[in-house]
This record gives sequence, C-alpha cells and structure tokens, in this order.
Amino acid sequence: MSRNALSLVIAFAVLVIVGQAAYTVSETEQIIITQFGEPVGDPVVSPGLHFKIPFIQRTNVFEKRFLEWDGNPNQVPTRDKRFIWVDTYARWRIVDPLLFFQRLRDERGAQSRLDDILDGETRNAVARHDLIELVRSSNRDPDDVLIESEEEAAILEEIARGRREVTRQILETAAGRTADLGIELLDLRFKRINYVEEVQQDVFARMIAERQRIAEEFRSEGQGESARIHGERERELAQIQSEAYRRAEELRGEADANATRIYADAYNRDGEFYAFTKSLETYEATMDPSTLFILGTDSELLQFLERTR
Repeated sequence: MSRNALSLVIAFAVLVIVGQAAYTVSETEQIIITQFGEPVGDPVVSPGLHFKIPFIQRTNVFEKRFLEWDGNPNQVPTRDKRFIWVDTYARWRIVDPLLFFQRLRDERGAQSRLDDILDGETRNAVARHDLIELVRSSNRDPDDVLIESEEEAAILEEIARGRREVTRQILETAAGRTADLGIELLDLRFKRINYVEEVQQDVFARMIAERQRIAEEFRSEGQGESARIHGERERELAQIQSEAYRRAEELRGEADANATRIYADAYNRDGEFYAFTKSLETYEATMDPSTLFILGTDSELLQFLERTR
C-alpha cells in the first residue's frame, strides 16, 4: 500500500473516531451517556460540544421542555352514582434524567406509566366527589342567578370543594408518585366531563320537558292576556255602542221635539191653513186612481172637498 493511500485510511479512521466521540447538546436537550447499556457519569445538561468514548458509549437524549400527556376518556362513577366520561390532560417535564432513564428508559415508557398513575388518581378523585363538585369551581351568588325551575335551583347548591380543588388533589397525589420516576408534574386539567349515553338521554328528556313546561306557562300567560285584552275590547265596544245609541236617541228626541215645536208653532199661527195642508198630504198619501173610498158627507177627511163643492 502506498504512503498516500495509508494516509487517507488513517485520516478516514480519525474522522470516524472523532465523529463517534463528539456530540452536541442543544438548549432543549439533556443527555445520559451509557456504556454497555448502563449509565455512566452525570447527566449532560450544558449546551455545546461534548465528547465520549467512541463505539463503546452511547448518547440518550431527553427533552428539557414541557411535555404533554393526553389521557384517554374513561367512564367513571361519581360519589352520587352518576356515570360520566372524564377526559384529562397534563403537562410534565423530566427533572432527573438519570433517574428517568433508570426507571422508564424513554418517553414511551413514561407515557405508559403516566397513564397508570394519572388515570388511576383521576378515577379515585372522581369517585370521592359529587358531580356538582366536578363541574363547578365556586358557589353562586343568588342575586346573579335567574331561577326558572326546580332543576335550575340546584345551581345555588353550595359546594365544599370545586373543580380546581379536585384537580389540585389529583396533581398533588400523582406528583408524589412521579417524583420517584424523575418526572415533575406541572399541571393537570379536566378537558371534558360528560354524561354517558344512557344518562345523556335522560338529561335531555328532562331538559326538553322543563323547556316545554316553561313554554306552556308562557303560552298560558299569553292566552290569559289575550282573553283580558279581548274582554276589554268587547267592554269598550259595548260602551262605545251604548254611548252612540244614547247620543242618537238624544238627537232623535231633540229632532222630534223641534219638529213638534215647529208643527205647533205653525198650527198656532194659522190653524185653518195647517189643517188644510195636512189634509192634502193625507189625500196624496191615501188616494190614487185605483182606490175606492166610501165615506159619508159628514166625514172630517172630506170637509175641505165638501166646502169646495
């Protein structure tokens, strides 16, 4: 082998060895060095370029940042025997990478272990509390709540603990168990709480019945108001008609009185002429070519005809 070829081989071997020995750590990482599967030395947490024994030692990288745990919805009974679906989520981080590696090896193992711990503690906490304590965080001020039904009156029921207190209890209890795993639990929250399907149907049916009852109350009040308005309208109409009839009768009486007065004045002024004109009007109203009258010569109706003749 020539000197140049040997130099190239040596340079390549050096590069491979250096590449295997050098590694970098970013600001978001922390590393455990293992030798034959066992951790050696302290965790590497400072960012920058570092070195290890090539081919013998390996790097195991873990996150420094906050990690997410998203639980599976579980059907859990409450203390007051309400079956509900509970869905939770949490935030955690690795604070002791060496202990974390020794106990869990990687994040997949951590997620599995958190499933057991957090789901179990959530189930225990839900079973120790009533449903109203899981959905409420504080007591209500009666002046701020409009109550329209007996079910809505449950809003004013006072609670000794609320959702925040329940989640705090779960977090504290679970944090005590995860501390031995090199994990710090940062937060835990209920993402969703809902009735199971069977209970949902009963709740919806009660809600529909309650809304229908309220609608019937409004409808009944509307019908009563309509009857009142109709009664007032009929009463006012009868009053207007009565007043109009009274006024018409008054005008008719006044007209008849005026007519009688005029007739009386006319009669008193010339009684003979008044009698003559009234007789002519009577002739015109009662006699026509087809009418036959048989009257005596002493009839008052014909007195003016008699005089003329």
